[in-house]
Amino acid sequence: MSADFLKGHPTLNTDRILNGRYEVGELIGRGGMADVYLGRDSRLGRSVAIKVLRPDLARDPLFQSRFRREAQAVAGLNHPSIVSVYDTGDQEAADGSHDEVRLPFIVMEYVSGRTLRDLIKAGEISIDAAVDYTLGVLAALEYSHRSGIVHRDIKPANVMVAADGRVKVMDFGIARAIADSAATMTQTQAVIGTAQYLSPEQARGETVDARSDLYSAACLFFEMLAGRPPFVGDSPVSVAYQHVREQPPKASSFNREVSPALDSVLERGLAKNREQRYQNAHAFSEALQAARRGELEPEQTGATEAIQMPKASVQPWPDEEPRTRAMARVMEGGPLTSMPAEDLQEDEGHSRLPVGTNQERDPRQKKRRRAWIITLFLALALLLAAGGIFAYNLANQPPPPPVSGSIPNVENMTQTEAINTITAEGFRAPVIEPQYSDTVESGLAIGTSPTAGTDTLFDADITLFVSQGPSAVAIPETLPGMSEAQARDVLRLMGLQGGNTVTANSPVVPEGRVIETTPSIGTSVQVGSTVDLVLSSGKVTVPNLRDVSIEEARAYLADPAYGLEVAVEEVENSVVKPGTVIDQSALPGSDVPQGSTITLTVAKEPASPSPSASPSSSSSPSSSGNRRDD
Repeated sequence: MSADFLKGHPTLNTDRILNGRYEVGELIGRGGMADVYLGRDSRLGRSVAIKVLRPDLARDPLFQSRFRREAQAVAGLNHPSIVSVYDTGDQEAADGSHDEVRLPFIVMEYVSGRTLRDLIKAGEISIDAAVDYTLGVLAALEYSHRSGIVHRDIKPANVMVAADGRVKVMDFGIARAIADSAATMTQTQAVIGTAQYLSPEQARGETVDARSDLYSAACLFFEMLAGRPPFVGDSPVSVAYQHVREQPPKASSFNREVSPALDSVLERGLAKNREQRYQNAHAFSEALQAARRGELEPEQTGATEAIQMPKASVQPWPDEEPRTRAMARVMEGGPLTSMPAEDLQEDEGHSRLPVGTNQERDPRQKKRRRAWIITLFLALALLLAAGGIFAYNLANQPPPPPVSGSIPNVENMTQTEAINTITAEGFRAPVIEPQYSDTVESGLAIGTSPTAGTDTLFDADITLFVSQGPSAVAIPETLPGMSEAQARDVLRLMGLQGGNTVTANSPVVPEGRVIETTPSIGTSVQVGSTVDLVLSSGKVTVPNLRDVSIEEARAYLADPAYGLEVAVEEVENSVVKPGTVIDQSALPGSDVPQGSTITLTVAKEPASPSPSASPSSSSSPSSSGNRRDD
């Protein structure tokens, strides 16, 4: 997040302070389009979560719009089961490019806990806990739906469980207003959302509503009970197909402790037809609470009844008016061709003329017979006309649309550009597979499978290989002087992992900043390797300066290896040579803060003693006395 990040990776142009008040800390999560950092609001003194759009997606207006839509969607929602949004903004990226790129960020409520995805993987969710967590999610959905917002991406990774058991729904990145009639789930022919939790209408790209969220919540509840989603497959496409076409299994087939009442709730919650599901979150919650008490879901009237189509009625003929079976077939919609000869004769019960007889019918009977013959010829003429029109249309209809095409070349495109190029040719959105590459820059497309130029069916699966950079990287020389958090972020961006931290004395590197690494700076290591950090303690080890001259002691402490100041205190000493250090204020080998002053006690020559009385003066009386004796 600092401008000191590794060159070539766009980052926020800030010294880890956003909007002048939010201090950015360690990375605590990473999603499909954003990184989440632990932060602190210096103005209010509280911990926050700071969500920043990933730099590689910042140039895409689609992701910019989705990211800002999340803040707009949640800003007006104030509910204990929804993660609150405190503030939004953006910062200019510092990647050395000429085009300005701004990274939007969202300051949110920090929730200390684990996601449902982590709890499901750990197998720590009981049936009662699953019901409680689902009720919390439904409470959040009931509130957001009343506010006109459909989440559209309910899944375990978007539900946090706090330490006290409270449920928090987050990530409204693809939320839409219910009133937005154009809010379908397709974009560039790709379904937005997570395949295991898509409602059938989302998978078909139809308009979504609140009942789509309830389907996803039922998938979430199923996974908490069964330990797996209701539908699994080799690809997102196969899973989406199952949501649309196949009936889900019972959760009790995976977990024997699941009661028939809970199975009944899931059966209705996972109904393909949204009209047969729970119509709102409140009804879902009431059914779930009743199932917890062991009450079975009441049968839905008409939910499984087959639709009866009215049969075409045939106008009855008068009993006294004779008709042939052939005419009956015509009136009932049957064909005239390939009829048995006997079908062209009259039914039993009516008079037949023997073959070769000359007996004539009465005039009334002749009139009716002529009417039937005219009707038959008219029907035959209509059929022939219809057949001619059909044959003409068949001969002149346009050729069928192509079912295959040539896969475009997407090498060295960004991931977003490559996906758009492939789908623009009529193919499905490709499956992304990261790969290491020593020649293609990280984040750019390496190629596809099948390869470019291959003639492939439009509905075939295509894999897009995206570069993760080289498989081996050199530990950057920019790490010394960084804080621990900055160094770990740089290592993460290079595909390395920050390992253990140790401290060491340094005369120049500020306390808490990186001095060196293990392996050492500049060493080439495999991507994914662990790099230990050596941080400055902010102290210096004092050398032994006793019995050296004051000039040598000054030179020692002024050396960049120590960088300490000197104060001199002279003491008379008749034994040690003047100018020699006889003591020091800090013991040798002890640690002192950088730039400390060391007081040195230096020997100096003692002062000379005062002169004694003259010898000539003391001997004078003696001399005079001798002379007197003489």
